[in-house]
Amino acid sequence: MAASMLCRRTAGLCRTLKGIPSKTLLTVNSQCGLLLPTASYNPKPLKLNLREPYIPDKDGERTPEWQKTARYDRKLFGRYGSGSGVDPASLWPSREQLDKLVAEESEWHPPLEVMLKNIEAKEKEETKKRLAREKLIAANMAKMPKMIADWRREKRESKQKLKEEKDRRAKLLAEARERFGYAVDPRSPKFLEMVAEIEKEEKKKKKLMKRRLREEQAAAPVTPPAASS
Repeated sequence: MAASMLCRRTAGLCRTLKGIPSKTLLTVNSQCGLLLPTASYNPKPLKLNLREPYIPDKDGERTPEWQKTARYDRKLFGRYGSGSGVDPASLWPSREQLDKLVAEESEWHPPLEVMLKNIEAKEKEETKKRLAREKLIAANMAKMPKMIADWRREKRESKQKLKEEKDRRAKLLAEARERFGYAVDPRSPKFLEMVAEIEKEEKKKKKLMKRRLREEQAAAPVTPPAASS
């Protein structure tokens, strides 16, 4: 049944494709019974002039600007030679261009002697920096014991000063409690006035002690030097 249906469809398709031109090929797949139309294609040959070279018209308006450059002239001469109509003398760089090329060559590709001198100078500079760094490290290492001792001494002095300040604060608070009869806030004006008064009295005592010391030194008898025999 399936085969008879496939045959009827194939016959209908053949009647439909009767209008196809004679150049059209019909490929029949005998196994599945399908018809695949394949149209023939005959492209026109390209009109290429391979005998005469293409030389652009420098004065033509339709000629691109990049075909009017000296770079394109070099390309034409390299491809067609004398047939390009390009004067070989015009392809050489000008004096300014040649100087620029020489300068670039000297900068990016210096001679071997210059490269060796640059390497030697660089090595000397690196050696100088290394010796200076080693000298600085040696000097700092020599100072290290003294620096450690100074740091420990400053730490002890700071710790002692903090302890003395703490004892003095506790002594002032005790004196304020004894004077006012109650605990005083160290930030209160009364406490600050008391501290200023005590510091003033201590300054007076220090001045009196210095004056007495000078008076005692002035009053002390001066012993004459022993006569030499």
